[in-house]
Amino acid sequence: MSLNCEEIEIILDELDLEGSFIQQIVQPGFDSLALYTYKEGRSKTVFISLANGACRINETRKKVPKNEKPLRFMEFMKSRIKGCRIDSCAQIGKERIIKFELSHHIEYDSDDDSSQRALKEHFFMFVRLWSGSANIIITDENLKILDVFYRRPNKGEIGGNLFVLPEIREQSKVFEARTFDEICDFSESCADGDTIHNEFGADKHGELSYNEKVELYYSENAESLSRKALLEQAERYFSEHRTKIQGALSKLEDKRASFLKSDELKHFGDLILAYGYQIDGESEWLECEDYETGENVRIRIDPKKSVQENASKYYEQYKKSVSGLEELEYDIQKLKKELLDLESSYEAVQNEPNPIRMQQLLRKQTRPKQQIEKKRPGVSYFINGWTIFVGRDANENDELLRHHVKGQDMWMHTRDFAGGYVFIKNRPGKTIPLDILLNAGNLAVYHSKARKANQADLYYTQVKYLRRAKNGPKGLVLPTHEKNITIKIDNERLKLMEASQIEK
Repeated sequence: MSLNCEEIEIILDELDLEGSFIQQIVQPGFDSLALYTYKEGRSKTVFISLANGACRINETRKKVPKNEKPLRFMEFMKSRIKGCRIDSCAQIGKERIIKFELSHHIEYDSDDDSSQRALKEHFFMFVRLWSGSANIIITDENLKILDVFYRRPNKGEIGGNLFVLPEIREQSKVFEARTFDEICDFSESCADGDTIHNEFGADKHGELSYNEKVELYYSENAESLSRKALLEQAERYFSEHRTKIQGALSKLEDKRASFLKSDELKHFGDLILAYGYQIDGESEWLECEDYETGENVRIRIDPKKSVQENASKYYEQYKKSVSGLEELEYDIQKLKKELLDLESSYEAVQNEPNPIRMQQLLRKQTRPKQQIEKKRPGVSYFINGWTIFVGRDANENDELLRHHVKGQDMWMHTRDFAGGYVFIKNRPGKTIPLDILLNAGNLAVYHSKARKANQADLYYTQVKYLRRAKNGPKGLVLPTHEKNITIKIDNERLKLMEASQIEK
């Protein structure tokens, strides 16, 4: 439940923000904002929540963590509102809309002489604490909207429009301010004068302030931004993803168990060659004595095929199993690491005492896949606007090829030497300059067996012209539409590229 008008009045009266200066502004998430204010030797952090069902404003003693990336509204506030003086702060009637009158002294060059003159710039900040329609609106002194927390074009709440003040209505319902005593109920032994240890950073004597009660209540009981709700959300999310990863891991381990029997396939091929003379051209089974164990075995064959063809079929299955086992081991270890990272993230959320930080940790986990930057294997370079990826072994080559490049990207590889794949990311409407091609070519030679020879022939083509080799080693591809280039390693060029390497 959001704050009602009577509760807002008590909070504003306690905050006493008139005459304060806004020293810093932090936006920890997509539904909250914190103003760091200072007045007469005392600093206060004013926390504003626009979360549905938990709209509020109050002082907080918790550290408000910054978001990983600067958010749009916070950057606007820091450029225009930071440093402003709060001339007044009051609720408009009983509408749960708080009007801040702000002023900012700026200096400018006088046209008359070189002296500096002061100009006072005025702003209004309206904080609307309506569940489902909460917002923070910044206007100039003529009520022209400069920016808003939530842009809502249908309601005219976008930059450039005029903000229309609501009509002050007569309250048809009488609201009473909650006491919040139930959540702040300390033991009876804490009588007047006893020291109460609380989360607000210091020992207090007697009762908590109304702001402190509100902060404590919403930290534990809000519908969205509370430890209880966030822990429930975390449990659902991590339980679901843990089950998915464990299921995928179980399937891969079952597949690995079957691949571990690959030696049996090779042995069947050997037995077919040894007892091929018994194939009569009619039976689908070859029954013979295993010369290693002395037991009778039955091997399925194709009676229409020759001895060599039947044996080759088992040898091919054996090679495929051996090759597939290497890929399976890589994928299994990758899933195990994902599971460990998931458990570590869940533990971090559970142990975090600050609900705001908990929300940030959860948002980081629950972002859509498109917004999550995948960790790239190998090394990456950014040179004059062009991005180059380099794989250093078969696993990195395959991972880059499967998950980090697209059809229009350029692939480059040494022709007669084993080595890493080099990819040049496509830029729409741009042709790869010769200098970038030479950079990529030097990297391809450097990360190959041709490094000792100091030069090599390369071929390059777009990723869409690569085809995986059937039953081939991991990462092996067959190119078409390829072009050729000969590269001799340029050590000076490689040194210059070191400064362009992208840190992971």
